[in-house]
Amino acid sequence: MKDEISVLIADDNIDFGNLLNEYMQREEDIRVVGVARDGLQAYDMITTLKPDVVVLDIIMPNLDGIGVLEKISLPQSKSYKPVIIMLSAIGQDMFIQKAIALGAEYYVVKPFDVDILVSRIRQVYKEKHTVYFTQNTLLKNPALKGAGGEPGNNLEAEVTNLMRDVGISPHMTGYQYIREAIIQSVNNSKAFTSVTKVLYPSVAMKFSSTPQKVERAIRNAIETAWSKGNNDSMDSLFGYTVNYDRGKPTNSEFIAMMADKVRISIGLK
Repeated sequence: MKDEISVLIADDNIDFGNLLNEYMQREEDIRVVGVARDGLQAYDMITTLKPDVVVLDIIMPNLDGIGVLEKISLPQSKSYKPVIIMLSAIGQDMFIQKAIALGAEYYVVKPFDVDILVSRIRQVYKEKHTVYFTQNTLLKNPALKGAGGEPGNNLEAEVTNLMRDVGISPHMTGYQYIREAIIQSVNNSKAFTSVTKVLYPSVAMKFSSTPQKVERAIRNAIETAWSKGNNDSMDSLFGYTVNYDRGKPTNSEFIAMMADKVRISIGLK
């Protein structure tokens, strides 16, 4: 992974865009390559500048953020895909789910702390470029290849989509922790031999957190998802493995169920 992260900012609020630009330019490991004022300009700059990360507002003139995501998700754009962090004053689940389905890695609702945004940029960029998602790793594991045997991001996409389906949205504190825990469990069954002694510390180390914070955040995210009461969705995903009369699953039960579902979906045994 390179030391410097190139970032494109796309926001039609000129003052806000300039503020983000000035703030990020102070960071030694971040280089802002441009500031787009509408969706069409954002798409052109994405395709020509090829930034590592795009901070993309969802409401913009000419072409909104969802439209930008749709364009960069077209088949001719598959050879290059930046990390996408969505910005919006809109917090409805329908927008979050649409953005994630189109490949956005994170969703930040305005107003927000710029320090937190910068931290998320580093976090999602690092996550996107971990060994699990490098081309070499995908080539070594045929189960993680795309259609026709080409390298793909089946594992990443499957985990993201599954989390969305059970109601765990990227704005939840525990989202990244659960996602990483599932991915580690899928890639290395030994990581799940001891959730408390192995998995939590491993996830915490990646995100510069503590095992206790990881455990609490995962617990809160699971409780939030279960409180939505989408029993039909849970039943279709997990069948008899979910018992609503017994209450919410433990962290380890939930991660295990999700990891097993992902293994089956991508053809791992």
